[in-house]
Amino acid sequence: MSTKASPFDPAWLEELTSRYPTPFHIYDEKAIRANARAVNAAFSWNKGFREYFAVKATPNPYIVKILKAEGFGVDCSSMAELQLAQAVGVAGDSVFFSSNDTPEEEFRKARDMGAVINLDDISHLPFLEQHAGLPDLLSFRYNPGPLKKGNVIIGHPEEAKYGLTRDQLFEAYRQARDKGVSRFGIHTMVASNELDLNYFAETVEILFDLIVELSRTLDIRFELVNIGGGIGIPYTPDDTPLDLPRLSSHIRRHYKETIVANGLDPLNLYMECGRMITGPYGYLVSRVRHIKNTYKTFVGLDACMANLMRPALYGAYHHISVVGKENAPADHVYDVTGSLCENNDKFAIDRELPELAFGDLVVIHDAGAHGHAMGFNYNGKLRSAELLLRENGDVVEIRRAETIDDYFATLDLDGVADFAVT
Repeated sequence: MSTKASPFDPAWLEELTSRYPTPFHIYDEKAIRANARAVNAAFSWNKGFREYFAVKATPNPYIVKILKAEGFGVDCSSMAELQLAQAVGVAGDSVFFSSNDTPEEEFRKARDMGAVINLDDISHLPFLEQHAGLPDLLSFRYNPGPLKKGNVIIGHPEEAKYGLTRDQLFEAYRQARDKGVSRFGIHTMVASNELDLNYFAETVEILFDLIVELSRTLDIRFELVNIGGGIGIPYTPDDTPLDLPRLSSHIRRHYKETIVANGLDPLNLYMECGRMITGPYGYLVSRVRHIKNTYKTFVGLDACMANLMRPALYGAYHHISVVGKENAPADHVYDVTGSLCENNDKFAIDRELPELAFGDLVVIHDAGAHGHAMGFNYNGKLRSAELLLRENGDVVEIRRAETIDDYFATLDLDGVADFAVT
């Protein structure tokens, strides 16, 4: 297998750890901005194009503010994500609210913010009408069922909890039209971390054909199509990144052949990528705490799956660089673990790495999305700090590390003394 190089100078990173103890996540602002501009450039042919950053991937207001400056909107699915967007001045149609099993207060918040609301079920239409009122613009999420294959992360569409069937979709738009909704959108997302360009091109073709049929059958006009996210990143050194300009070219051809040819132009093209936007530009920095030799050799880090759970949850690969040993031969085999009381608390299994020693710094790559965001407090583990490497080389702490006081903040430790147990 090939390798990935750490972007950090070893001496610089070692000095940084004197100010910010490991473990921590660090994000590269310059790289994130360059990637955002490349996304916008790839789809500039569609005048209404907008990428709605999936906040769930990296829910930090500093990251959202950077992407807002690059012209991105935000994709939200919860009250906290809506409030985070609002905190950095993102509102109106710059917010795409796409949730499931949604409580009424979240629909009201989305309506108050003027967000584009994307409904996950036909029953949500009367629920939204009752509790928040119907907006002028409404979108529905389509689940294509057996027409599309899924993957291990998002599941197969016909088994997924998301979206409406084809028959439900026609009925939902009819009901919405009859209730006075005058502007329409459609959405789907059927894959996660997918690198096959043809998968997305096929999905877009299905959506465009469906828009034509819905428009003719119900005499409605679509304002937007959200082709979802799910574009993967090259986690392993041998993975080939998805060619975004080439995908855009495929979509543009389908657009001309289907949307323009049927008089349905203009149609705003939306995406809601998260992983692809920030994933490759975030890193988990950790230090070797113990080395244990039993039936295997285990390297224990001061990070655990509370800091990055993808390897434990999906068996996902994350590349590991050993700081200062970049040119050393990878001639030792280790299981790289954390300290959680779960045997799947492993960042790597049987990974070939340079010989490791107590105190070595390691950089775990591609942790800029679904890394810190998926953290938790099982075993009383505390979530780490998030740092931002600015374009000028400065480092800013954009989220402090949790403390033990944070962990106990929701408990009444004083009151427990008066709690009678018999």
